[in-house]
Amino acid sequence: MNDKQTILDNLNSFRERNKFSASEWEKRGLNSSDVDLYNGIQNLLNNCADNLIEATNADFTPRKIKSILKNSLDSIKNLEYDTEEREVICEYFDQLSKIVSVDFKDNLNSWLYGKVLSTLLRVISFLKGPEKFVETLSQDCTKCSSKLETFIKRKEDGIPDHSWTIIQCDNCNEFNLLSTGPNIKEYRFGNYKSIEQLPKQEYTKEQAYQRLEQIKFFRKK
Repeated sequence: MNDKQTILDNLNSFRERNKFSASEWEKRGLNSSDVDLYNGIQNLLNNCADNLIEATNADFTPRKIKSILKNSLDSIKNLEYDTEEREVICEYFDQLSKIVSVDFKDNLNSWLYGKVLSTLLRVISFLKGPEKFVETLSQDCTKCSSKLETFIKRKEDGIPDHSWTIIQCDNCNEFNLLSTGPNIKEYRFGNYKSIEQLPKQEYTKEQAYQRLEQIKFFRKK
């Protein structure tokens, strides 16, 4: 599958998801509020995905693709939402931007925090310098083939690989199984969420996959 087709498949997968269902809010420990309000946002996100599909098929430049994201985001009045709701909206726009490989972080920060605070955050980030990683682990999502990356910040000899981790792809919500390996002292998730950890003293690889299939079955109902 070529890169263009992967982008199109991931955009279509994003479009088909019910992004503001009760189960989606429950995963975040939140309660949904105005259903009609979120239907409007979901339609806007889906329209944005449609526009990105057209742009990808037409081989638009990254600048034009970024303008599609910006116009969609700017059409949302952020004051109508509380902080947690705005963060969820930003999370979905971040997913779209990663699918089409566009750097959209500054736009999201400006929309979420306002231009003044966003500028301050950029200055702080510049002074701190880029975040450094000693290694990046990567595996393909079993459903949408997105790269599920784990960024290793520190390693230390003698730390056992003590657990399997069931993770959920941010792009398509598919559940996958992750094992980071030994000697990992500190790491950060990429485009996935950690759902459940299974101690390797209690679960063989086969048993971990069995638990993965249980989660796929019950949580997608």
